[in-house]
Amino acid sequence: MSAVLSPSAAAVEPLPAQRSRGYWASVWLRFRRDPVAVGAACVVLLLIAIGIFGPWLAPADPYQASMLNRLKPIATSGYPLGSDELGRDMLSRLIVGARLSLFIGITPVLFAFVFGAVIGIVAGYAGGAVNSVIMRTIDVFYAFPSVLLAIALSGALGAGILNSLISLTIVFIPQIARVAEAVTTQVRGRDYVEAARASGASAFTIVRVHVLGNVLGPIFVYATSLIAVSMILASGLSFLGLGVKPPEPEWGLMLNTLRTAIYVQPWIAALPGVMIFITSISFNLLSDGLRTAMDNKG
Repeated sequence: MSAVLSPSAAAVEPLPAQRSRGYWASVWLRFRRDPVAVGAACVVLLLIAIGIFGPWLAPADPYQASMLNRLKPIATSGYPLGSDELGRDMLSRLIVGARLSLFIGITPVLFAFVFGAVIGIVAGYAGGAVNSVIMRTIDVFYAFPSVLLAIALSGALGAGILNSLISLTIVFIPQIARVAEAVTTQVRGRDYVEAARASGASAFTIVRVHVLGNVLGPIFVYATSLIAVSMILASGLSFLGLGVKPPEPEWGLMLNTLRTAIYVQPWIAALPGVMIFITSISFNLLSDGLRTAMDNKG
């Protein structure tokens, strides 16, 4: 008999099985295809690296003052980005100041993410009277704009880094809690949650296994977008004298101390603001890229 297979027989030869791509692998693939988001992520990573290794990267002592060299223009020998009102090297102060500025901007969002997510998930899953009590309390904070609330809390607590962190954390907790409650309320009514509840699973088990994995992603993306707002608010508090105290090199404080030099060296006075703008827009673009990548419809 002939061993030659017919074309129809060869056409139905089964293909090798392929492993399906997981959710996070798909998110990473979509994120890599967004050049704007990738560029923003690179800028954010660069800023974080500068913040970590700033003291070793700074070409000069950021605290060393020299009244003879005050307000030197950009590209002056020994002062690549000029000097401030006390003759301190601006490049060194911007590099070293990245650590403190990023710390004050990111830390409150991290704490607010933890506390706000817990509050929102509890309110969203419990529902009923528990939800009403928690969310109506959260709504009280929405009676005040974020800027005014941060200033009022910092003014009541007093100036300082710790009090700034506490104030900004309190400002962001209600915003994250509201998002967490809305997402949890949607997930609570899904079929797999109802099936788990019907099978006798406890509320803690349902939240840990079925709810957290579906709500933490959107909450995290929203929290990422708040970092830009936190950077601006933290810099504003330092500018008003309610945050970091001199002589620490923090971008908002540097804007405050250089405001009198804006008519003499406007470019030098604008450098801390440029750094705040670059950092804020990078975190905003990164958040938008993450939101798009995590969208299953995309």
